Amino acid sequence: MKLWVGLGNPGTKYAGNRHNIGFMAVDRIAADHGFSPWRAKFKGLLAEGTLAGERILLLKPQTFMNLSGDAVGAAAQFHKLDPVEVTVFHDELDLAPGKCRVKQGGGHAGHNGLRSIMAHAGAHFQRVRLGIGHPGHKDRVSAYVLHDFAKADADWLDDLMRGISDGAPHLAKGDSARFLNAVAARAAPSRNAAQTQRKDPAPQADPAPRPEPTPKTETAPDTRSALQKLIDRFR
Repeated sequence: MKLWVGLGNPGTKYAGNRHNIGFMAVDRIAADHGFSPWRAKFKGLLAEGTLAGERILLLKPQTFMNLSGDAVGAAAQFHKLDPVEVTVFHDELDLAPGKCRVKQGGGHAGHNGLRSIMAHAGAHFQRVRLGIGHPGHKDRVSAYVLHDFAKADADWLDDLMRGISDGAPHLAKGDSARFLNAVAARAAPSRNAAQTQRKDPAPQADPAPRPEPTPKTETAPDTRSALQKLIDRFR
């Protein structure tokens, strides 16, 4: 059994926030892979399913981001799971929008959700870091993460969610490389298409063919005698 946690804040007010991309990821996995309906448990919402033969528990803490560890710690303790059997999907300021990385253990880098989980379950859980980009200055971070994704983000965000869903069975088997390949494969077609449009402009119509020159008619040499020419002139 493995516990996969999506981080975010509960309620419709926050549903489209950048900070809620972890919720979005586990929602997509649950919807695409036939998980059970969400039910209230462990101070969160829990769904259960199977991926690649592994029983997976999906958890969305409902304690708000800063107290995410309360829900994660309760679920992990109840099911007697070690930190290495826990995977957390979370927003990552230090990655460009749409990028995805997998990391085992590490610090919290100022992320309050990770900080709370580390306090309750240790630091050795796996993280799926989902890039949302950085607003450019630390004073703008709070407003940035608690703001909805822009309309311009819709395409790459959908590609990322589809890739996470495609790769989920590989992640369940512990193959993070194939998981990341599945994520990258969803983003690659749109990038390749854009490059093709830049490098291969639409073919131009062939110019109209030029008409063939009319061949000159050769005049047969005049073999008449001078007398015959004079006769012909006065006929």
